[in-house]
Amino acid sequence: MTGFAGSAGFALGADQEEWCARLRALAAGRLRPLAEKGEPGRVNRPLLAALGEEGLLERLFTSGALELCLLRESLAYGCTEAETALALQGLGAHPVLRSGSDRQRERWLPGVRAGRTVAAFALSEPGAGSDAGALTLEARPESGGASGAGSGAAGGGWRLSGEKCWISNAPEADFYTVFARTGEGPGARGISAFLVPADRPGLSGEALDMLSPHPIGSLAFDGVPVGPDDLLGEPGRGFGVAMDTLNLFRPSVGAFAVGMARAALDATVAHTAARTAFGGVLGDLQAVAHRVAEMATRTEAARLLVYAAAGAYDADAGSAQVPRRAAMAKLLATETAQYVVDHAVQLHGALALRRGHLLEHLYREVRAPRIYEGASEVQRTIIAKELYREVREA
Repeated sequence: MTGFAGSAGFALGADQEEWCARLRALAAGRLRPLAEKGEPGRVNRPLLAALGEEGLLERLFTSGALELCLLRESLAYGCTEAETALALQGLGAHPVLRSGSDRQRERWLPGVRAGRTVAAFALSEPGAGSDAGALTLEARPESGGASGAGSGAAGGGWRLSGEKCWISNAPEADFYTVFARTGEGPGARGISAFLVPADRPGLSGEALDMLSPHPIGSLAFDGVPVGPDDLLGEPGRGFGVAMDTLNLFRPSVGAFAVGMARAALDATVAHTAARTAFGGVLGDLQAVAHRVAEMATRTEAARLLVYAAAGAYDADAGSAQVPRRAAMAKLLATETAQYVVDHAVQLHGALALRRGHLLEHLYREVRAPRIYEGASEVQRTIIAKELYREVREA
């Protein structure tokens, strides 16, 4: 099937709608049973293998931003665990695809595509979550002396020392895209990206018990050796590698949220159309009907903004407007999904609070996207910064 780069993003074509319907059916029919057999908070390798067999992990490397959004939204509608497993593979492997060497790509990406190799994106730290430029994981040159990539490369490499936290797929990933301070400059200008295999000496980790059922953990680096062959991109340019990845994936985080919102909305419409109360059905009550209408309107607005942001990325990934559009899409979609799921629970009543109910599951799932890959407050900061930059440059 051809890509979707030509779509305007506001009206999907028949082939796109058909593909999304097939994905929703696949998520419910094949992927959901595999997800239910997995252990919450752990990497589900059979589920990853199924995503590979269906060719969906390959899509991470061949899709444009809009197609990635449609993929994530459709999977999220039917199986949030499958969506998350796929997205985390993309987040961890995209820096290798875009900035890795031929040798790195040949060594690691075939396994990611097949669902055999688990990737992870290791940016956040205990003291540097939203402020990624403040990370402190140190890459100390092996040769000593000045703290810089030149001395490190001349001495054969660096030693990584410090911690990472809130890392998806940790500590079970097979390799990590790790961002560390090599010191070429202050702030973001002194960060480099490394591909670190999980079996490197000095690397350890532990799982974290989180509200959402995602595999998330912390990592400890005790003099972990890395060399020039482990670099992703150029020394001191690692922050750009991270932002390149996040600019692509932020709209699709919004798509994940839209998928959850649409699932909650559909469940609510079906429930309120059938549930009898006060001599009629719930949907006959104006207070209920108006709330459902508001849920539907906000979901549609978020969906369109996500598609527009993805379309802008596909049209010109280097455009100065891409970070702002991506931030707007993630902000509106994740906040909307929280609103829709919360009101869906309210309209279902105690039924939705029972363990195992779709809305009980979505209620735990929907909270995290407002924080990861840049919290809502960070997105607002990005949006405002870009707006004022445009005024100053006018």
